[in-house]
Amino acid sequence: MRRTQREVEDSSRMITRRSLMLGGAMAAMVAALGARMRYLQVDQADEFRLLAEENRINIRLIPPTRGMIQDRNGKLIAGNEQNYRIIITRDEAGDVDLVMRRLASLIPMTAEELDDTIAAVKKHSSFVPVIVKDRLSWEDFSKVSINAPALPGVAPEVGLSRLYPRDTDFAHVVGYVGAVSGQDLEGTTDPDPVLRLPKFQIGKVGVERFMEATLRGTAGTKKIEVNAVGRVMRELEREEGTPGADIRLTINADLQNFVQARLGDESAAVVVVDVTNGDILCCVSSPSFDPNLFVRGISHTEYASLTENDHRPLANKSVSGAYPPGSTFKMVTGLAALTAGSIDEGYKVRCPGYLEFGGRRFHCWSRGGHGTVSLTNSLTWSCDVYYYDVAQKVGIDKIAEMGRILGLGERHDLPMSAITEGNMPTKAWKQERHKQDWRIGDTINASIGQGYVLASPLQLAVMTARIASGTSVVPRLIRMIDGQELPVAPAAALPIDPAHLQAMRRGMHDVVNAERGTAKGSKIVEPTMVLAGKTGTSQVRNITKAERERGVVSNEDLPWNRRDHALFVGFAPFDNPRYAVSVVVEHGGGGSAVAAPIARDAILYAMSDGVPSLDAYPKAQRGRIESMLKELPLRDPETGAAPTTERA
Repeated sequence: MRRTQREVEDSSRMITRRSLMLGGAMAAMVAALGARMRYLQVDQADEFRLLAEENRINIRLIPPTRGMIQDRNGKLIAGNEQNYRIIITRDEAGDVDLVMRRLASLIPMTAEELDDTIAAVKKHSSFVPVIVKDRLSWEDFSKVSINAPALPGVAPEVGLSRLYPRDTDFAHVVGYVGAVSGQDLEGTTDPDPVLRLPKFQIGKVGVERFMEATLRGTAGTKKIEVNAVGRVMRELEREEGTPGADIRLTINADLQNFVQARLGDESAAVVVVDVTNGDILCCVSSPSFDPNLFVRGISHTEYASLTENDHRPLANKSVSGAYPPGSTFKMVTGLAALTAGSIDEGYKVRCPGYLEFGGRRFHCWSRGGHGTVSLTNSLTWSCDVYYYDVAQKVGIDKIAEMGRILGLGERHDLPMSAITEGNMPTKAWKQERHKQDWRIGDTINASIGQGYVLASPLQLAVMTARIASGTSVVPRLIRMIDGQELPVAPAAALPIDPAHLQAMRRGMHDVVNAERGTAKGSKIVEPTMVLAGKTGTSQVRNITKAERERGVVSNEDLPWNRRDHALFVGFAPFDNPRYAVSVVVEHGGGGSAVAAPIARDAILYAMSDGVPSLDAYPKAQRGRIESMLKELPLRDPETGAAPTTERA
């Protein structure tokens, strides 16, 4: 049916109106889009250019190279080794769970490690790289590198990790490093940004901890370009940080190794000090442990084997162990009495084997007694009754004052963990601590290093060094920092009459060299190396009257943890003292039989600067000593190579 002219005209007008409306709407839309585009591209150009640049350029911290720790002669104690590791960055990875599952199919990872790593990645800021796995083999490292396109946000890196090449020899002195914990950051108002890096390691104990600021250095930065999926394209800029300073200790690594080997399985400690400047040449606690286990991640089984061992391998007995010093304390009591004028060098005491006071008998170690005892003989024979008598004349406060002059009851300031100040009791101390009055019996016990008196092997070595040198020598452990020798202030003279000190030295000489000396079996026959010293045996249990009447049970017949501690302190050479030594063997029995031979070997090594010559030992002992020395598992003195079963 044909439309009329009017209908055609009406339809045309309608189409035209619709076209105009649609065209107008489209024009308005185009105008709006144009305006928006102009706003984004012109008005906001600078802002979006900056955002794009931030997405394209990442800034990352470069952990600093940790400073090395060396012995006094430059032998490496703590260094760094190359470490292949894998890191992941969340804002580049996208789906972290997916990427981590892919990664776990390429390298060995337990389900627990996988979950822990995913949690760590999600916990930290999205731009912070998290170490997924370190100490990878080259094969596993290569697998990740080859599959990099399928692992957005994952990057293989070659870094450095702490290594202790002499492992057990320096575990207690140097300590070890570990990952930064929340506890490490507590109380730090402005922590170093590098400490926020996941799994970044810092010193936990020992020199590593107390010299952390010196060893750590400062971090560097690098700018890297990444593509749309977060893959690193190239490094644009790098600013290197400052490596940590190298530290050189006063300790002689070879002497340290010799003493560690010499102690064997004993639960013991040995300290050797240079009496001329306070340098600690040896500071051994036995048994020890391998600090590399803590760096690499110690297992529950390995850790339990350390914590459950009754010989306490994790404890640094040389500085944190507080022991009754036993008869090694007698020089303190003697010097206190001489200095106070309570006795003179000619003072004598009759020893019947005990002292009766207040209805109680205080026994001498010699049940039959020593007869008439002089000051020199009181040390040579280690007569307890002599000091029971002298202590009552001088009193505990004067004894404590002398103890502090000689370095007891003082916490020596060294960069090591858990240093004890021991205990040098006084009347006021007991009243404050125990709310009790001091008694004469307490003084009698203290006079021979029992009762409330406690001292560490370090303190006993310092005490001996001060007696030997006549000066207030102060122990030190750090010799150099970054090649700069640390100055040593001259030690002041002790406020003790030199004649009184010489009287103590003569008595200590006879302890080792006289026919009736308690340590005559540990004599050094080389005239230029003569040893002077004092034995000690400290009780860890009470001996009842009934047991004395029946007969005191010998140490050999007691359980290990109820046996007496064995002690020895000494110095050499006698005519020109250079080295002082202290030895404590936990539950070792007698000081003369157990501790003195160890001290002799240690101080002979120091004087000889190597394994002692057999000529320094009495002829009758040389065969046994030669066999013992050959069996010691010593490191190679040149290379520091691991101990062998027999020394060539």
